[in-house]
This record gives sequence, C-alpha cells and structure tokens, in this order.
Amino acid sequence: MVPEETSVVYGTEDLLASLCNSVIRVLNVATHSKVHYSAMVQRITKIGLKPDIGCFVLFDGGFSGLVVLNFNGETALEIYEKYMLNMGMPKSELATSFTSDEVANILGELMNQIVGDFTGKIRRELQTNITQNQPKMLVLNKQVMLSVDTPLDRPELRRVSFFTEKNNIFYLELAIDRTEFIKLHDFDAHEIPDPDALLDYEQSGHETSKSPAAASQADDDNDELLKSLGM
Repeated sequence: MVPEETSVVYGTEDLLASLCNSVIRVLNVATHSKVHYSAMVQRITKIGLKPDIGCFVLFDGGFSGLVVLNFNGETALEIYEKYMLNMGMPKSELATSFTSDEVANILGELMNQIVGDFTGKIRRELQTNITQNQPKMLVLNKQVMLSVDTPLDRPELRRVSFFTEKNNIFYLELAIDRTEFIKLHDFDAHEIPDPDALLDYEQSGHETSKSPAAASQADDDNDELLKSLGM
C-alpha cells in the first residue's frame, strides 16, 4: 500500500491551473506579450458564451469537459493585432472591428492551440488521453447569452480572469467531470522548456545547428506549437 503522505492527488484545480498555463503559454508566444491570470478562481453554476466574442471547445476521453473563452471587443482586437504584428503584417492592413471574420478566425486558431497544448500536457503528466473538437466561434451582441451544455455526471464549473499587457480582461470558463488522478509511482513527465527562450533561439537563426538526433521530444513539441502559430 502506498503511504498516504506520499500519494499525489491531481484534481479539478490542478487541471484548471494546467489549462490556464496553456492559455498564457500559447498567447505569450503568439503575441510576444505578457498575459497573466488571477490567483483567485470562481466557482460558478452556469457556463456559457458571452458578448462580444465567445469561443468553446469540447473534449472527451480520459475525462470529459468544456472550455469557453469570452472576449470583449477591445480585448479581442488587442490579441488579434499583437498576433498579426508579431507575424510581420503592417498595421494598415489589419482589421479594425472585432466583428471581422479575420479576428474570429485568429482567435479560433489560438483557442485550438491552447487546448492542443493542454491535451499534450495531459498525456505527459497524467498518462491519459483526451481529444478535442474544432473550436466554435460566435460574435454576440450585448443582449445575447448562449448557454452551452455538455453531458457531465458530476460537473464542476470554474471561471478565471485573464489580463492582457494593456490590462484588458477576458475570461476562461471550464466545465469538467469531477475527477481525481492518484499517482501510484514516479515517472518522467518530460517537461517542455520555456517557450520565450525557444522563440528567441529560433529567431536568432541557430535552429539549423540542432541535429535531429540531439533534439529532445520536448523541443519537438515546442516546434509544433510555433509552426502551428505560423512562426
């Protein structure tokens, strides 16, 4: 029997923290700016899409859940503009309204990468697998709220506030089956290196000096993230 003091239990708040870290990891790399989230989390009773832009992704497998990101127009435009400028696009060619299809497409792609980063960590750290569907985006007016339900036996719902570099706010909401992972024995999780350091390295032009034999699995995961973001 494993002594109680050595047991490691991974629960809802741990899953939420891992998801929040995926949000800031992807957005920090994509926009080359600093996004952070509140140390306080809210227990909520309802999850849904809210104005001005709402995006949601369902996942299933080892456990089931629903992830929602809600942006107001100003926050959506800031993230979109920083992403496009970081890609080298001139500001004069960027969309100026959050209702533009281009803004929704970029946010949907970022949402896809966030959940993809999260599912990758779940495979490494919890040794289970979850799959995601394609993100769905909706531009909503201020009078509409769309509730999104997912079949969960014992749902736990949380909301976390995020802050951009310009101090604009957006919200992550998570609905997930109540679950716990208990560590039976030690294993290597193969943590991924800091993405900012990797991005600086890639931009320095030294990436060609790395031989395939010397590249670790962690480096491959970061390369996939950067490639999927168009960098």
